[in-house]
Amino acid sequence: MMSRATLCLFFVIATSGLVCADDATKFSDDQITFFKTEVVELLTDNCLKCHAGESPKGELDLTTREGILKGGESGTAVDLKNHAESILLTAINYDSFEMPPTGQMSPKQIKTLTSWVRMGLPWPTDLHEIEFEMEVGPPPVNDDTKQFWSFQPVQLPRPPKVADSGNNAIDAFIRHRLTDAGLRPSPSAEPRELVRRMHYDLLGLPPEPADVKRWVARISAADGELIQSGVAELVDHLLESPHYGEQWGRHWLDLVRYAETNSYERDGAKPHVWRYRDYVIQSFNDDKPYDVFVTEQLAGDELKEPTPDSIIATAYYRLGRWDDEPADPKLAFYDDVDDIITTTSQTFLGLTVNCARCHDHKIDPIPQRDYYRMVAFFKNVRRYGTRGNESVLDASVMPIDRPADTDKYRTALTRYENDTKDAERHLKKIEQVIWDDLQDVEKEDFQFDMNRVPIVAKREGTLLKAQQVKTYRKQFSRLQQLKANKPSGLADALCVKEDVRNIGPTYILARGNPHAEGEEVTPGFPSVLSPPEAVIPELPEGATSSGRRKVLAEWIGSPANPLTSRVMVNRIWQHHFGRGIVRTSSDFGFQGARPTHPRLLDWLAAKFVESGWSVKDIHRLIMSSAAYQMSSRPNAQCYDVDPTNDLFWRFDMRRLSAEEVRDSLLWANGSLNADKMFGPSIYTDIPAAVKAGQSRPGSGWGNSSPEDKVRRSVYIHVKRSLLDPLIESFDFADTDQTCPVRFVTTQPTQALGMMNSEFIQQQAEIFAQLLKQKTDSAEGQVTLALQRVMQRQPTPDEVTRGLKLMETLKTKQKLNDDQARKYFCLVALNLNEFMYLD
Repeated sequence: MMSRATLCLFFVIATSGLVCADDATKFSDDQITFFKTEVVELLTDNCLKCHAGESPKGELDLTTREGILKGGESGTAVDLKNHAESILLTAINYDSFEMPPTGQMSPKQIKTLTSWVRMGLPWPTDLHEIEFEMEVGPPPVNDDTKQFWSFQPVQLPRPPKVADSGNNAIDAFIRHRLTDAGLRPSPSAEPRELVRRMHYDLLGLPPEPADVKRWVARISAADGELIQSGVAELVDHLLESPHYGEQWGRHWLDLVRYAETNSYERDGAKPHVWRYRDYVIQSFNDDKPYDVFVTEQLAGDELKEPTPDSIIATAYYRLGRWDDEPADPKLAFYDDVDDIITTTSQTFLGLTVNCARCHDHKIDPIPQRDYYRMVAFFKNVRRYGTRGNESVLDASVMPIDRPADTDKYRTALTRYENDTKDAERHLKKIEQVIWDDLQDVEKEDFQFDMNRVPIVAKREGTLLKAQQVKTYRKQFSRLQQLKANKPSGLADALCVKEDVRNIGPTYILARGNPHAEGEEVTPGFPSVLSPPEAVIPELPEGATSSGRRKVLAEWIGSPANPLTSRVMVNRIWQHHFGRGIVRTSSDFGFQGARPTHPRLLDWLAAKFVESGWSVKDIHRLIMSSAAYQMSSRPNAQCYDVDPTNDLFWRFDMRRLSAEEVRDSLLWANGSLNADKMFGPSIYTDIPAAVKAGQSRPGSGWGNSSPEDKVRRSVYIHVKRSLLDPLIESFDFADTDQTCPVRFVTTQPTQALGMMNSEFIQQQAEIFAQLLKQKTDSAEGQVTLALQRVMQRQPTPDEVTRGLKLMETLKTKQKLNDDQARKYFCLVALNLNEFMYLD
């Protein structure tokens, strides 16, 4: 076997017989130089990772001229008589094979290799040795590879000492790196900017202008600094909102390739899959410990005492695509398992274990054997179905909370009513203590659930003891949970099921071919992490599952696992700062990016576990830091040294996500139905021309009530073959595979959709009507519109420009007042300040 570190490929030309005597005279010095300076590097970088060594792929060895002319399984790589037909050239042009498979070479590179072939493959003929350096094969699993940063146990590092340590330890780590680079962090954001930023980050919605004013007053000090106690109060206030789970649940749905249909030609609906979405939203609202959250999704049915929630959570296995008429059923089964391996390893561990399906991982120390040992955990999971809805109901649907008879249901309903009354009694008892102390504005705010806990918590240490506030939080959360899970008679859930009667062995498949079984393997964890052996329990009498997935879930959720906590806190950081401490947030392997602040990442991971895996505690840590509270404004010195902001010297501004754009449009014009949460998904209006792109136009797309059509975007039906046009154009998540990062694009359909679409025209009309209802004054209408769009008081110049626009529309375009107002609203909804977050 060849060592990994470096494989030196020597071309000893004159004595090796690689070039015959006749060839020696036909290559000029310029051609040989061209080969050495241009071709060698191209072959090394693009071809030799596969086509070199003892067993080159396709039996094609590109390390020698002789090997190129001899060719491989598909024949000679270069035809010296008919250059254009050479497989090497057709492959790099993607006209036959597609080489390299990682992406086509640039036109310049293709031209270089084409010129080399046309010259007749110039090759050196003297005794000089030409050395290619390349890495071949995956790094072996040994003590050296186990020293890689992400494979090390998580430690709690001591924050470095810096002259200005900021607000907490996060700032010490950030500012230590900035000091080393000779840079200073940006000043704090303006209070108004911070209030808006925090609302969008945690809720995905803008703050009401009155809320901006109130919170700005609470967090602003006379000297211009931020009052950190006020900031902490605002964070807690937002974390208590039920809309928090809608925003952060959507981030999780991206990772688990959430969609509500099966893809392929029919793209049929997945029954009851929306319950999984609701489970995720409620889990974030409840701050469910992350290790529990992981375990419920991977093995909720295998818990000692499964609950309806834990059963619903296993719909995780049913979110992927499903081919209901595969040409090769056995291959389709392994494709399904591969989808689970891919999602599980990347989402929870940040490892691309799936790359070892057909061979040892080319980059990471993950042998093919480890891939199939992981397959063994899922081998008994039944396919989503075989063909048709009945097969799906049998393989993937089961009742939850289904009463055996009417009496049982009535008993459950009575218990619900009694529990609700009990929770309300506890809440009312504490509310009576503080009611007379509330200001009028607080009494108004108290009508809304999202405000109740923060208002009560403000009285801790004065009217209320800490234990009373804790009781209030607990009973309030209990009441919300009860309301979300009111017994409703019959209820079914999409979930995982196993075939425990036919537990068979798992084999390594040669080149991933399900019909080429090799060595038998048992369930096991990636060996590079030095894990314990996977101990699979004996099957008890009457078991409905093997217990294997619970073993995997417990290992993933263990504090000793070096990846789980690091990966999750990095994702939380990513959604606050726009990118993770590790930019490749689902790849912590050798090919992934290295952490820009490794000690900060470990500090956060250790704190995460220490907090009981509380996601909300990590929010509090991050958002209380001066790093998070920085302005997004650049300065020349820092920009010159660190233009990509690797050191976090400022806060990166961002465009609103697809859901935030739509929800903000509806919020601005007052039509957003944010109060209705959970339940079956809703259908927006999609133009017939868009539906025509389906194999069966409009199939599977319903017609919701007007009230439902304006609910939050997280509740829109996610049909793989037909997405809401506005949502899709603003870079909605890829639903076919795990999506750790949404890439932000700028494309014509976004501008067209925001100016010309039927949807935006309707929303501008509704916005104009709202303004007319609020005030008869044109100046007042412009002012109110800009307030709702920008969440700040517009300047006199901005109001004047708005008035001038409406006047111009009336005088030059001959529009009436209502029409001019509508088009002013259309412009307002397209302002950069509406679309971007400082």
